[in-house]
Amino acid sequence: MEKGNYKQAAKYYQRIKEDHPFSQQATEAGLGQADAYFQQEKYSAAETAYKEFESMHPGHPKIPYVLFWIGRANLKQFTSIDLTQDNVREAEEYFTRLIQSYPQSEFANKAREYLVRSRNLRAQHEIYVADFYMRTEKYRAAWKRYSSILGSYDNMEEVASYARSRATEAYYRYLLQSSEKVRTSQRGSWRQWFEWL
Repeated sequence: MEKGNYKQAAKYYQRIKEDHPFSQQATEAGLGQADAYFQQEKYSAAETAYKEFESMHPGHPKIPYVLFWIGRANLKQFTSIDLTQDNVREAEEYFTRLIQSYPQSEFANKAREYLVRSRNLRAQHEIYVADFYMRTEKYRAAWKRYSSILGSYDNMEEVASYARSRATEAYYRYLLQSSEKVRTSQRGSWRQWFEWL
């Protein structure tokens, strides 16, 4: 690990876990293996290893460290704003757990920073989806989505301001669209008069 050969280190940690499963070194090896995976940018494997450590050793003094790195591993798996945000949501959950359960931990302040970052990513995703509904003229869905953003991210001023103005516009367009549909169903469309063409 000190020489930066993380791939080899992960293999050795695995051997310690297999050959000496009930030793103190096996406990430390589990954490070392997770760190080695993270350093190799194998974030999914790191997340799994950290979670395994947490479930096997829930009272271990390094649990704040583990929660922090589970959050980081999840955040590192973020790929694009237009895809589902399951990893970002999970990162948010782990950072929140760390802050609430271990507020005095050395990792709590860093977790707060990453929590803000993950909330920003989720807000951007929600806006992306709402904007998509607006572009495709699904105004009711857009209005509902913008309103949901207002409820969930009201403490983020820029996001809330954007969502508020777009929600108003989406609602207005939804009302126009609805009244046009009602008028067409009652009186018919001008297109019907020209079907003979």
